Amino acid sequence: MSSDPLSLTLANALLRPASRSRRTPDQAFDRLLDAAGRTEGDEQFVDDFRFLLRCWSGAEHLTPVGWLSARGHVGRHLANRARIRRLLAEHPGIEREPIERPVFVVGLPRTATTLTHSVLSLSADHRCPLLWELLTPDLEPGSEERQKAIATARRLAGGINLFAPRFRHIHALRPEGPEECTFALPHTVMPLSQAVIPEYLPWHEARDFEADYRYLKQIYQVLQYGRPRRRWVLKSPLHLENLDALRTVFPDATIVWTHRDPATAVASFCSLVEHGMAVNTRPLDLNWIGATWLELLARSASRGLAARAAVPRESLVDVPYSWLGSDPAAGAPKLYAAVGARWTQADAARLSAVAARPKGTRVHSYDLARYGLTRADVDTAFADYNALRAEVDRA
Repeated sequence: MSSDPLSLTLANALLRPASRSRRTPDQAFDRLLDAAGRTEGDEQFVDDFRFLLRCWSGAEHLTPVGWLSARGHVGRHLANRARIRRLLAEHPGIEREPIERPVFVVGLPRTATTLTHSVLSLSADHRCPLLWELLTPDLEPGSEERQKAIATARRLAGGINLFAPRFRHIHALRPEGPEECTFALPHTVMPLSQAVIPEYLPWHEARDFEADYRYLKQIYQVLQYGRPRRRWVLKSPLHLENLDALRTVFPDATIVWTHRDPATAVASFCSLVEHGMAVNTRPLDLNWIGATWLELLARSASRGLAARAAVPRESLVDVPYSWLGSDPAAGAPKLYAAVGARWTQADAARLSAVAARPKGTRVHSYDLARYGLTRADVDTAFADYNALRAEVDRA
């Protein structure tokens, strides 16, 4: 990559004095907890995020902007948790809101999960969470509160575009557009896309995610409460490794699993990680990115395959990359039919807008070798998944 943008260099210089709080992560955490609002009976949630911030504070080559990002990540989750718990106490009917037959788009990252989610979002019968809602989940806000929440999302997207100008060519964040559950789930592997945090990996691997998905359901119940009920269409590549927990909490969910050659998906995702991680970690170890994410993505696919056997056939939709990647006009009606949704002329009229490359973005180029990987490495790691993908392509 080229040298840092001037904006990032200046930000790191200005934030350097504040980054000294890395030396006392528990004190930094307590300040975040006080700002969020302490709640009784939530010790495990709090302890888990305290552990994450401790791990993050020791990350190798973390920049001052990276430490600010870590505190922002933890502080946002603590504040949202306090708000959700307060709303549940004030409005007991929230937890009786039915989240019926939700659609979850899953699959390895860079396999057209975003495009699939966007196409499904076209229907007036569907409800997709918007980025600003995921960052600040709340009941139906007034005009002023809504604009504040949207402004928060714009700051996040604007900061990424300012400090990592190429990131938007890979995954453009739209503050008022559909986004993925990753922003709402308490614990995912995404901190490892920002910093080298070796202590977090085994902790995450051994985690029971059922509580996280029960909390995710509460977030969508809050976003639904007092508003018209529509079928939720949700998405995250990171659901793939947690399908068992997901289906425990959402037993009537339809799983839409997108498929693509993992050698292409891994190379593309490593490039995404590189550009995002460069904001938070300097210098970058590209071979670490390749080795770490090959392992994480292969593990995700293996866990997904193991959980797949328990998914009823009528609740599972396999979507080859060719459906939407090659010919969206032909693939979109098939996708809708597969999930039991109506494809209308109004949906078709808007398809080109969501299928087109975002305005102002360029074609994304990437190469496995840049991250110390070969096709043979990927094919070996994904042997079982490739066998499934071949079956899907033949179907």
